[in-house]
Amino acid sequence: MADETFPGERVRSYSVTSPLDTDYYGVFDDVAGADLDAWERARAVVREVADDLLAAWETAAYPHEQVLEALGRHDVMSDGVEHEGLTHLSPLAAGLVNMELSRGDGSLGTILAVQGGLALRTLALFGSDAQKDAWLARLDSGEVPGSFALTEPDHGSDSTGLETSATREGDAWVLRGAKKWIGNGASGGITFVWARLVDPSDPDDGRVCCFLVPQETPGYRGEVIEGKVSLRAIHQARIVLDDVRVPLDARLPGAHSFADTSRVLYATRSGVAWSALGHATACYEAALQYAGERTQFGKPLAAFQLVQERLTRMLSQLTAMQLYCRRLADLEATGDLRPTQASLAKYTNTRAARDIARDARDLLGGNGILLENRVMQHLVDIEAIHTYEGTESVQALLIGRDVTGVGAFV
Repeated sequence: MADETFPGERVRSYSVTSPLDTDYYGVFDDVAGADLDAWERARAVVREVADDLLAAWETAAYPHEQVLEALGRHDVMSDGVEHEGLTHLSPLAAGLVNMELSRGDGSLGTILAVQGGLALRTLALFGSDAQKDAWLARLDSGEVPGSFALTEPDHGSDSTGLETSATREGDAWVLRGAKKWIGNGASGGITFVWARLVDPSDPDDGRVCCFLVPQETPGYRGEVIEGKVSLRAIHQARIVLDDVRVPLDARLPGAHSFADTSRVLYATRSGVAWSALGHATACYEAALQYAGERTQFGKPLAAFQLVQERLTRMLSQLTAMQLYCRRLADLEATGDLRPTQASLAKYTNTRAARDIARDARDLLGGNGILLENRVMQHLVDIEAIHTYEGTESVQALLIGRDVTGVGAFV
């Protein structure tokens, strides 16, 4: 009975989620060797966990143990971080991994961004040898969830004004403040807390520094933010640091100011541009496959002029996104990438991904809002990446300052 068809229902569902590897200009035709292997490993992660994440997205669950283990086992966690003991991914490989994971599931791409792009990178760049010995391999393998606590309820785009404090009291630092939108912040792992140092005897007094805080530390309270309609298969947390006492060696010795924080954010900004490309690719390919499968007025949608024009417009935007990302990787590989160039890629690609997702949803009609076809999921997940790692407005101001020489933040 389940397979029986009735008049008016020739097709019950559509197959629109298979990867087509769209690459109209052959931007990635030369990907080979270790870069191609990393891309294929990322696709293996998607095949393994995407269906479970889809179910988790619907219920706002977060199967972090399963997903982090898969990312670690397939060795794609390092996000281009160079450090002894980590598999190094070239900028191109790291980008392709971000792209592929987000093509499969937006929450999956964000899990990598949090665990590898933010937490692992912070430890690798600024941690002590002892901190790295204790935690680096465990973050890379996915054994321990890691989080990056910078944003505060009152300080998002103006994160330089953060108010969380770290006060020296004898042989301990006492952390006090609140953080919000912290991925993995209530998942039972470790959190890298950025706080303003209060110690007149320290050269960094008044500056923003970083502290490694196990989440079971007394006074640390992380609560999952409920009611999200984007990235529902990863939990973000509101964190309260209620006089959290950590030993002096919990401070990361390599982090001395907000400029060090920015080093992490600049690196992950490129990843967001690649992630947007993954979302857009999934939406375009869903629309293309649907246009071939869906019949109206006696012929497939693909045979209609308006549909072909819309697919062409989407492909045009997608190809431009690919070119941005490839150039981004080439510049980073030679050490010539400037932070504002990463900002421009993020600014451009998340805007274009929004457009492609809206067109794809529209082309799928009512079927576009069904979770099984993923387009609506990608559309709302894009809204989150459009905002995090620097909003559209902040990126515009960074770029505007660079091209005019005039700061316009205040």
